[in-house]
Amino acid sequence: MKSEIIQNLKNPEQLEKLYRSNTTLFKKEFNALWPEYSEEASLQFWNQRLNYAAEPISLGAKNELVFIAILGVIAAFISQIPNLFDLEQDTFFQRNISFVVFPFLAAYFIWKQEFPINKIVLPLGICLFSVVYINLLPYTSPSDSIVLACIHLPLILWSIWAYAFMGEGLLTNTNKRIEFLRLHGDLLVMCAIILLSGGLFTAISLGLFEIISLDIKEFYGKYVIVSGLSATPILGNYLIQKNPTLVKNVSPIIAKIFTPVVFVFLFIYLIAMVYTGKDPYTNREFLLIFNGLLVGVMALILFSVAEAEKSESPTYQTWLLLGLSALTIVVNGIALSAISFRIIEWGITPNRIAVLGSNLLIFIHLLLVAKSLLKTSQGKSDFHFVAKSIAQYLPIYSIWAAIVCFIFPLIFQFK
Repeated sequence: MKSEIIQNLKNPEQLEKLYRSNTTLFKKEFNALWPEYSEEASLQFWNQRLNYAAEPISLGAKNELVFIAILGVIAAFISQIPNLFDLEQDTFFQRNISFVVFPFLAAYFIWKQEFPINKIVLPLGICLFSVVYINLLPYTSPSDSIVLACIHLPLILWSIWAYAFMGEGLLTNTNKRIEFLRLHGDLLVMCAIILLSGGLFTAISLGLFEIISLDIKEFYGKYVIVSGLSATPILGNYLIQKNPTLVKNVSPIIAKIFTPVVFVFLFIYLIAMVYTGKDPYTNREFLLIFNGLLVGVMALILFSVAEAEKSESPTYQTWLLLGLSALTIVVNGIALSAISFRIIEWGITPNRIAVLGSNLLIFIHLLLVAKSLLKTSQGKSDFHFVAKSIAQYLPIYSIWAAIVCFIFPLIFQFK
C-alpha cells in the first residue's frame, strides 16, 4: 500500500481507489508517509480528510446553561401546577399544555438573538393574553367551541416560536421559514433520543429502588417523568442550536424512508376503504380519524419537501412527493365532500365548520404544492420553488387558528 501511494501521488483517482479498497491500511500508511511528503499539495488535502478532528459536542457557555436550566425549571413548575394546587389534570393540560413548550422555545431565540424590548412586547402580550383568555373560558361540558379553542391554541403559540426564530425575516424571508420547518425534524429526532435515554434511566432507577424495597413509582411518575417531559423540547432545541451537525443527517433519512412507506400505505388504505364499505359521510368517528390521517400526511409532505430541497438530485423525491400529494388531494377531497354533506344533512356546528375550514385550507395548500412539484418534475422550475410554495402559505394556518380559538367560542356562545 505504501509503495502504491508513492507511485500515485499525482493521480487522485487512483488514490481514491486505494483508499476505498482498504480504508484502515491506507490511513495507517499515509500517516507514516506524511512527514516525508508534507509539501506535496495533493497530499495536504488527504491529510485534512483523514485526520480532521471533528468538533466535540458543545454544551455552551455557563450563562447559556444557566438560562436553559431556568427555562426548564419554569416549564417543569407549570407542568406540576395540577399536583401542587390539586387541580384536575386533564382539564388543566387540555388548556395549558402548549404553555409548557412553545413560550420557552420562543424565549430561547428571543434571548439568543437579543431582541430589543419593543420586539418582545408582541410575543409576550400574545402569550399573556392567551393564557388568561383560555383559562377564563367557561368550564361548561360538553362545549365543542371551547374544545376547539384548546386544540387550536398551540398553533398560535407555535407562531410565537416562529416569530422568535425568524426575527426580521418573519414576513419576507422564505429561506428562514424553510429552515424553521427543518428544525422541527431535527428537534423530533433529538427529543426521541433524549426520551429513549430517559426511559432507560427510569427503568434502571425504579429497578434499583425496588431492590431495596422502596416503591417510588407514583412519586417518580407524577414529578420526575412529567417534569422531564416538560424540559425535553427545551433541552433538545438547545443541543441542536449548539451542535447543528448532531442530527442533521438523520432527519433527511427518516423523510426518505417514510415518504414511500406512507405513499404505499395511503394507496392501500384508499382501496381498503372502498372494499370494506366504510365511509366518512355517515360515520363521525371515521371522519375524525380520516382527518387526522390527512393532517399527518400533510405534515410529512411539508417536512419532506423542506428536506428534499437540500438534495442535489431530487428527481426521485419530486415524483414521489407529487404522487403522495395527489393521493392526499384525493383523501382531502373525500373529507371535504363528507363534511359538506354532514353540514347540509344535519346543520352547522362548531366542529363541522372548523373541520371544513381546516380541510379547505389544506386542500388549497396541497394544490399549490402539487402544482409546484409538477413544474419541478417537468424541469420548468427548481425545488426551491416548491419549498417556497409551502413556506409562504404557513401564516394562513395561524390566522385560521386565531379565528377558531378567539372567535368561535363567542359566535357559538361557548357551546
